[in-house]
Amino acid sequence: MHDPFEQSLRELLNSAPADHDDDACLGRVLKTANRQIGAGEMFSLIGHWFGASMLAVSKGSPHLSPVSRRTSSRGTTKKAD
Repeated sequence: MHDPFEQSLRELLNSAPADHDDDACLGRVLKTANRQIGAGEMFSLIGHWFGASMLAVSKGSPHLSPVSRRTSSRGTTKKAD
C-alpha cells in the first residue's frame, strides 16, 4: 500500500538541509532548556518555602495564645481583715 505521507517524510529526511545553522539551533535549544529548568527551580523553591512556612506556623501556633504564669487562686487566698 502506498502512503503519500510516509513518502513525503522519507523525502524530507533524505534531503539535505539547505541553510541549516547548527550553532543557531543549538543556541535556541539551550536557551529554551535553560528557561524551562529555571522555571522548574523557581517553582521548587517556592514549594519548599511554602512547606517550611506552613511547618513554622503549625509548630508556632500553640505559642500565639497568651500564657499566664500566675496560678489561679480565686477563693483560696485568705485576705487580712
